Amino acid sequence: MQDMSVNNWQTRMSALGQEFGHFEQLGPAHVALFSEDGPVLLVSFELRDDLLDTDQDGLPLGYRIAQEGGWSSLTLIAEDATWFRAPEVYAYFDRLVDDGVFEDYDRVVFYGAGSCGYAAAAFSVVAPDATVIALQPQATLDPRLAGWDDRYPEMRRISFSDRYGFAPEMLDGAKQAFVVYDPLQRLDAMHAALFHRPNVTLLPCILAGENIEAMLAGCNVLELMIARACEGKLTATEFRKLYRNCRQNIAYLHTLLRSIRPQERLYLEALICRDGARRFDAPRFRRRYNKLVELLAPKGIELEPEPV
Repeated sequence: MQDMSVNNWQTRMSALGQEFGHFEQLGPAHVALFSEDGPVLLVSFELRDDLLDTDQDGLPLGYRIAQEGGWSSLTLIAEDATWFRAPEVYAYFDRLVDDGVFEDYDRVVFYGAGSCGYAAAAFSVVAPDATVIALQPQATLDPRLAGWDDRYPEMRRISFSDRYGFAPEMLDGAKQAFVVYDPLQRLDAMHAALFHRPNVTLLPCILAGENIEAMLAGCNVLELMIARACEGKLTATEFRKLYRNCRQNIAYLHTLLRSIRPQERLYLEALICRDGARRFDAPRFRRRYNKLVELLAPKGIELEPEPV
């Protein structure tokens, strides 16, 4: 994507809204882009800087997936990680509920990752029987309930105890929800545990890393997973089948290496590098593997060097 200023991006989003639905500013930090198309509505929560950093001309992920599938889309975009905790956002959803917007669709799917995953879960309450996909969501940042999460000190002043506050409770009316997390990421796993509900499926992805959304996107799994949900076909089994495809993607191996290197698990790192060298003919993996062969030999662990 060519460099796009915030003003140019907003102008383009406004034009899309005027052509296909509406584009609305929600206070100083949020906007909403609505596109009317098919009988399925994909509601996604995204961050503006992420959109400007992609090669998709600033188009929101939810909008692109919906366009390809012939579905309607509603994208809430925050200029920064706000967790969408703003009265203007609450009022916007209140108005949609009063207008019966969500009742017009055969299926409604909510999607988000991280702070946006929190929002996808929290605001899904406006559409009973919705399907929710939340990657690494926080359940709340209320220090009384999640004081152990010290990653976002600036959010301690923001209320998570008023409307749309505790995300797991907001899922009670959902048809089904999928919470994807890496159990080795301790704080993410603790938040995931708070989402335990009869209608919530926890999907642990060991060694998926600190940015599961980027990893799944790099493996060409993210858009397929969301599309399956819009088709009413996403299940835990279907997700695991899609997730296995990541093993065939070199980006996944790079993510695995970044995850285990701080643990200094040299033998496991060697096995991953050998796999990458053989399956992808990757010189970088081969060089690292041969170096690890040398480091492990004095420990009595003998591995055959890979041919240069």
